[in-house]
Amino acid sequence: MRYFIDIAYNGKNYHGWQIQPDALSVQEVLEFSLSTVLRSELKVTGAGRTDTGVHARQLFAHFDFVKIEDPEHLVYKLNSLLPSDISAKKISEVPIEAHARFDAIEREYEYRISLKKNPFVLDFAYTLRHVPDVALMNEAANVLLQYNDFQCFSRNKTNVKTYNCVIKSAHWIRQGDELIFTISADRFLRNMVRAIVGTLLEVGDGKVTIDQFHEIIKSKDRGKAGTSAPAHGLYLTKVVYPKEIGVN
Repeated sequence: MRYFIDIAYNGKNYHGWQIQPDALSVQEVLEFSLSTVLRSELKVTGAGRTDTGVHARQLFAHFDFVKIEDPEHLVYKLNSLLPSDISAKKISEVPIEAHARFDAIEREYEYRISLKKNPFVLDFAYTLRHVPDVALMNEAANVLLQYNDFQCFSRNKTNVKTYNCVIKSAHWIRQGDELIFTISADRFLRNMVRAIVGTLLEVGDGKVTIDQFHEIIKSKDRGKAGTSAPAHGLYLTKVVYPKEIGVN
């Protein structure tokens, strides 16, 4: 039988989601904990990868196992074993063909910026000592919806067949001393959101005009875009699936 597990994590101590040699990942810790609790060696497949230091408020992964009679109790046992910076929220039985990565139809990310030095958000928001032009950044964010090819915001030498993504929404809001950027799309390229944020901040600082922002996207050249914003301000906040999978 196949199950989806909904987890959240603080990415500070992890080299991203995906298992890799000589570096601790969220996937490795989750697989070890699930295998220990269920007394069977299990592999989990995530909805996508997050980079080193990136957080997740919601990430789904799937695994196969025999009938689980009490998923809520399993969540309780799993949380007792998982470290404090990873939390299991729910385990759901899904159709056997359901796939955490390939069946996701929308993903949402959030990037948080603190406009004041604040020790309580030090690890969870990028601190700026000035206020960029939010209206101008929102004008540039709307430009993203006019394009599909985002190679200019993709990490170089990434193994993808296409750089096309359908961005459904992208906008900034200010809440007190924080700026929050929210973006949703059918898929994202590696490093894409952080590269977009870094470039939008250059727009907000007057270093890049709206016309230049168009040209950056058209260039398909990562070297033309801005420096990636730091990882610790980025959160994967939502992963959406078709209704028939039954997890949203």
